[in-house]
Amino acid sequence: MSLCLSQMSCVTMDANNIMPILKKKLAFLSGGKDRRSGLILTIPLCSDQTNLEELSTTLHYLLSIPSERCKARGFTVIVDGRKSQWNIVKTVVLMLQNVIPAEVSLVCVVKPDEFWDKKVTHFCFWKEKDRLGFEVILVSANKLTRYIEPCQLTDEFGGSLEYDHIDWLNKRLVFEKFTTESTSLLDELSVINDGLLEKDRGSDWNQLPSFDPETVLQTGHELLSELQQRRFNGSEGGGAPWCPMEEELLAQPQVLRLLDSLREQYTRYQEARRLRSKRSQLEEVHAKVTQVVQWLEGPGCDQLKTSGAIGDSLRESQDLQHQHELIESQHSEWFAVYVELNQQIAALLSGGEEEEQEELRLLQQQLSDVCYRQANQLEHRQTLLQSAQSFHGSAHELSQQLDGLLGMLCADVVPADGASIQQSLKQLEESLKAVECSLQVLREKGQALLEQVSSQPPLEVEDPPPVQTNDNVHHIHSVLEDMQLRKQRCEDMVDVRRLKMLQMVQLFKCEEDSSQAVEWLGELLEALLKTHLRLGDDAQDTSALIDKHTKFIDVAQSTYDYGRQLLQATVVLCQSLRCATRSSGETLPQLQRVWKQFSMTADERLGRLTMALRFHTAADKVFQEREEELEDVFEELETVGRSLLDRLSIPVVFPDGTEQFFGTPGETASSAEAIRERLLLVEEQRGLRLAEEGGLNREGQELDICGRVQLEAGLDVIGEEANEEEEEEKAGREEEENRATQDG
Repeated sequence: MSLCLSQMSCVTMDANNIMPILKKKLAFLSGGKDRRSGLILTIPLCSDQTNLEELSTTLHYLLSIPSERCKARGFTVIVDGRKSQWNIVKTVVLMLQNVIPAEVSLVCVVKPDEFWDKKVTHFCFWKEKDRLGFEVILVSANKLTRYIEPCQLTDEFGGSLEYDHIDWLNKRLVFEKFTTESTSLLDELSVINDGLLEKDRGSDWNQLPSFDPETVLQTGHELLSELQQRRFNGSEGGGAPWCPMEEELLAQPQVLRLLDSLREQYTRYQEARRLRSKRSQLEEVHAKVTQVVQWLEGPGCDQLKTSGAIGDSLRESQDLQHQHELIESQHSEWFAVYVELNQQIAALLSGGEEEEQEELRLLQQQLSDVCYRQANQLEHRQTLLQSAQSFHGSAHELSQQLDGLLGMLCADVVPADGASIQQSLKQLEESLKAVECSLQVLREKGQALLEQVSSQPPLEVEDPPPVQTNDNVHHIHSVLEDMQLRKQRCEDMVDVRRLKMLQMVQLFKCEEDSSQAVEWLGELLEALLKTHLRLGDDAQDTSALIDKHTKFIDVAQSTYDYGRQLLQATVVLCQSLRCATRSSGETLPQLQRVWKQFSMTADERLGRLTMALRFHTAADKVFQEREEELEDVFEELETVGRSLLDRLSIPVVFPDGTEQFFGTPGETASSAEAIRERLLLVEEQRGLRLAEEGGLNREGQELDICGRVQLEAGLDVIGEEANEEEEEEKAGREEEENRATQDG
């Protein structure tokens, strides 16, 4: 064991190398102190066989931590034998004589509650004090406070001192790692700094330290903060403030010294790297500026010089737009380099020397002039191509509109009706209006495009205007002139088509109005047959009816004349449009037929009214008692009345063989009854006159009576015939209704 200890003393102990042993907690420094301010070293023995070599290694490592001054105050060693055997305890105590004889001042062996057998504990440590070099006492756990304050004992001995072995190991690892890395980093930084300062401006120096200085510094600051916090904070249990371990007081100044040295060397390193980086940046900036300027003034300028056309169509302008986007993408890469260089130059200008600043300003000005000139060219070219694409797009859209309008004009007009012709005419007008609006938009875009073409900036101050400028101007003017000519031709054709369609509309209107005239005449005929039935109650009333009938005929005559004029206009329009008319074959015969029927019916109506006027005039004479004319009046009255009654029962026979009665049979019978009553009144008046004169003989009276009887019989026959006709008509209607019901 002495050989092992001597070998270990020659080797620097590292916690990372013996971490498996340290984790076993064979011994530990809890941070507690005895009454002499000596550190307390605790050796917790277990029931298993203790590995003395591992325990020796642990003690050797722990005793290397405190400072010499702390070691001079001596250690109080607590050997916890409550879970171990006596022979192991004795061996450990004797081992302390070889490991730390000078540093141990007191060894407290904690005995179990049931003390070891006396025959095995006859060895008295106090008698061996001179040979061991330290005092050994046997004490129970509850009496350990006689030698050590409770606040300096851990909880396994009934104390209040907190100790976390794993946390302590982690802190030791951090401390040792920081010490190793910072020491190595200081040596490397010293060498690197000397090399950076000795290198000339043209050489390159890329040597880097093995450890990241920022990481090492951060680790050191965190470790220092932890040490300071543990030093100045009291215990959380509210007892006496925790007294820091001596090794921590030793570690804090050591960490401070390493941090100060590391910061100093790292600052020198950063400054040297900054100067070296600045020199490298100047050279790199100068090379990149030269590269950017050479490309922009060379290949980039050539690309823009050879791409000045705007295309002859929408497809060509789109292809040129795609090519320009490729050129822009190439320039964008160099512009990105320009932005980066500009930022680098601005950063270098903030802290460079006067000579370097002047050189950087010249480079920056040269780079900015070239880049802005190229960017202006690209932007103008982009705007020009967009305007050209919009111009060609509008021209293409206008061309399609003109083609559509021309197709409408070339298509034959199939006359369906006036509404469809008007709808077609409306579509034609809207198409022409859309063409005019599109042409106006094309003119505006063409004028804007001409201005952009004429204002294209040169790539260089001394460069002449591009050759494509004149070609572009000529192309724009030719497109505008061509569209104007096509629009003018369409306008001329639209005027012709408009006139033709208006004539068609007029033709359909005339045909419609002529058909309406036929319908009106039919309605007048129907009204004449169904409503014009009265014959008047006297001569004055009948005369008024004749006047109304005359006016009614005038209205019908005007309608007929209007229809004839419309049909004549239809014939003229058909000749002008070179199309066959439908009115001459259909509407004109209908108009002639209805007018003939109306004329015959009106004449019959006028004849009946004329006879009724004669009848009522004769009756009025009878009632006015004019004796000199009485006999002639009676004869005329009887003749006219009988003729009128006969005429009321006769229908109107049209040329096509059809018959029409005025009103219904009942209405005819009512008119006949009124005439018959009038005849009876006149006959009674005649009888009274004869009775007053007394010139009536029996034979004459009999004759008068027979005449009256014959007159009444004739009237009864007329009434019976009217009733029979009414009954027949009613039976016919019922039969038609029954047939319709059966069909349904």
